[in-house]
Amino acid sequence: MVEAVITFGAILTAITALISIFLVKMTSKESHAGYYPNLFLALVGILLILVASIAPKVDFAGAGFGGIGIACMFAGAIGFIISAVMDAYKNAAA
Repeated sequence: MVEAVITFGAILTAITALISIFLVKMTSKESHAGYYPNLFLALVGILLILVASIAPKVDFAGAGFGGIGIACMFAGAIGFIISAVMDAYKNAAA
């Protein structure tokens, strides 16, 4: 189960990081659009953890709703960090 959660987290992190980097590069300096995919993923993770406490045990590729929720929150957190670093370099007045 741990391997499935780590795999989900790594895949979601890569996808979210690419989307966030693309959005940060393609939008204006005042836009916060690069953070929206990470926020969405973190909210989905919280909802999946809440559903896991109510719903019966459901396995998806070896991980339950709680594990996938943890992977989503991990990917959202790492995506927020990547987006913040990219946004900081974009807005730096060198």
